[in-house]
Amino acid sequence: MTALEAMNAEKRAASGSVLAGLVKSLRPHQWVKNVFVLAPMVFHKDVFVSTPVGTALNLNVTGRALAATGVFCLLAGAVYTINDVLDIESDRVHPIKRLRPITSGAVPAGAAKATSAMLVAASLGAAFLLAPALALVAAVYFAENVLYSVRLKRVAFLDVALIALGFVLRVLAGGIATDVHVSGYMIACTALLALFLGFGKRRHELASENAGKQRAALEAYTARSLNVALAATGAATAMTYVAYTLDPVTRAFFNSKHLWLTAPFTCFGIVRFLELVNGRAGRGLKAESPTQEMLRDMPFVLNVLAWAIVVVAIVYHVRPGGH
Repeated sequence: MTALEAMNAEKRAASGSVLAGLVKSLRPHQWVKNVFVLAPMVFHKDVFVSTPVGTALNLNVTGRALAATGVFCLLAGAVYTINDVLDIESDRVHPIKRLRPITSGAVPAGAAKATSAMLVAASLGAAFLLAPALALVAAVYFAENVLYSVRLKRVAFLDVALIALGFVLRVLAGGIATDVHVSGYMIACTALLALFLGFGKRRHELASENAGKQRAALEAYTARSLNVALAATGAATAMTYVAYTLDPVTRAFFNSKHLWLTAPFTCFGIVRFLELVNGRAGRGLKAESPTQEMLRDMPFVLNVLAWAIVVVAIVYHVRPGGH
């Protein structure tokens, strides 16, 4: 191999490394949170429709819901990249975050900024094509996350409230994209669950070394205050979800009295999450975030799948061997 060929090969390898680093910086594993965009469609019986030849997938509604989910995945990727650029110094003292592509220098900050700008433009443009109101919600979501990254994440409790707002905006976006009404119960359950998950993330981070240096807001949190917040929001989430399943309006809408059967899965998920963030699930605290802990925890994953199957079976009146 000549010196020129070696140089070109080295450039290609470096380019591939930067591209791989950019993809990793978008944090695709965190995009699972955007399934909240699909919630209005699923809980309003719009996934399937009756046709002369039987039940079929509602391609129009499902397609719009998936497109809206894609919009929020791109926006989330842009936000994570911006956040990594802003947090380079603080992330360098974190045992895991210091290995992130942008923090470690594998991805130049300039390339990360350009990628973020392109993702924001593409996602907001796509949202506008789906529905102008969806573009407005997406823009609010992005602006809220930028404010969070720049300053507000340093304010204890407000930081978690903003995380919860992001989840509520996802649900509202799903309703707009599919032209489905979002109920008060859905907004309440989403907000409470998001607060619960947000406090769980802070509890997970507080257990690491140099917690205050990694995230300024952690200096104002204590293990006790977060445990109380987790207990309160976890209990409120479970009670609100049970109330929703037993509400006469809910029963009439779904023409079923059995939606309460999904409540045990919700309660188990809440308890299991508490075990994961406190390192009492027999795993310790191995992952960078609770989301990664959940995705790696087989009992949690199986519980979510079981919950989804039972919900679909009840909402769409699925019966074994039925049509």
